[in-house]
Amino acid sequence: MNLQYLTDNKGNTTGVYVPIQDWEKMKQYFKSIEKGEYQEPTKTEILQSIKDALHEVELHKQGKIKLKTIDDLINEL
Repeated sequence: MNLQYLTDNKGNTTGVYVPIQDWEKMKQYFKSIEKGEYQEPTKTEILQSIKDALHEVELHKQGKIKLKTIDDLINEL
């Protein structure tokens, strides 16, 4: 993804320009973006996600699964 950061006259980052091809991919991946249907996860959902992630790390340590790299995650977008 070729992002361009927008800055003000003081050098503070104020925004990000996303190329249209990448934006279209993101909209497909996150279908609720364009519809404005995003809802914040509940505390219970956040805690469950953390538990799930820690379980995956434990499985990785045991050699039972292979974790994705950050590049893999970005390429999924």
